[in-house]
Amino acid sequence: MTALRTESFDTLFKALRKGEVPGSLYLHGPEEVLKEEIVAEILDRTVDPSLRDFNYDQRSAASLDPEQAETLCTTLPMMADKRVVVIRDVESWNKRAKAKAAVLRYLGRPALETVLVLVQGGSEDDVDADLAAKTLSVRMDHLPSDRAQRWLVRRAEQLGVALEDSAAEHLVKVTGGGLSDIRSELDKLAGLGGGAPLTLDRVAALLGIRHGETQADWRDLVLEGQVGRAVSILPHLLAQTGVSGVGLVALLGPAVTGIGLARTLLDRGTRGAALVGAIKQALFRTRPPYRFGYDQAAAQWARLAPQWPLARIEAAFVALRRADERLKTTAVSDERAILFDLCMELVLPWQRAA
Repeated sequence: MTALRTESFDTLFKALRKGEVPGSLYLHGPEEVLKEEIVAEILDRTVDPSLRDFNYDQRSAASLDPEQAETLCTTLPMMADKRVVVIRDVESWNKRAKAKAAVLRYLGRPALETVLVLVQGGSEDDVDADLAAKTLSVRMDHLPSDRAQRWLVRRAEQLGVALEDSAAEHLVKVTGGGLSDIRSELDKLAGLGGGAPLTLDRVAALLGIRHGETQADWRDLVLEGQVGRAVSILPHLLAQTGVSGVGLVALLGPAVTGIGLARTLLDRGTRGAALVGAIKQALFRTRPPYRFGYDQAAAQWARLAPQWPLARIEAAFVALRRADERLKTTAVSDERAILFDLCMELVLPWQRAA
């Protein structure tokens, strides 16, 4: 079976900026804001604002019957060369959905005058193979932290919010780099009015999350072996909205995998800048959905690799799996106790060995 080809946000956005608008797109992945930006860019490139009432339709997949779906796709534009049709929530279609069958028939012989955008909501990893096979399939992953911060700065400027660099970096850490969460927090900050740039302390106080006590900070403390500090911030961290023990364990997994890659390269004789470069090449080649920036991740993993022999990495995966199972199935121990045990298991035996 031939593997389906999926493009990235960057590839699609560059094409759109050149005026290359695909006739049919299937947008999926966890970053909803990027999906919105792609739809907006397509509209700007395709339909004059004065004619959008006639040449832009947006519907929910669940509300469409086959006749409506076919009509949407085949209606000719009015006083324009193109029209844009956006069908959202296509994850609501099962394999036998009649409206989906109508859209697939249309995609077999698409109209040159129609730009069809199919948008899958939510963060589901499942890609609809039927839709992906007949469209340009594009996955919208979360941006790395450095790019999320640049997005934050642009959005803040649009809202008239000024932030010191350290404050912007903290806001990205607090939200985990999710653009929807960043946008929500910036909207709150915009209500404060203009004035001097907001400082780190001011933003931390407004968000209710102190500097050095974000999920990313906790992950780094565990990896660096600062177990006392990692354990001490757990009560405040777990009290934050949207933070869970399962989420914290999941945050460690990709980082341990990355350190494992770095250690393997190190054991093969790769050192210094060459080691960092090799890790970055692997990241850019595979493009895993890692939010904290490939450059930053490669430098950290290369620096920590000497402290993480392969035996420690293997033991870490066992400990992470056990903690995840306990968090999901055990009602006796609370999250803090399980994470305390995990921190001890990941760090103390290896500090003693050193």
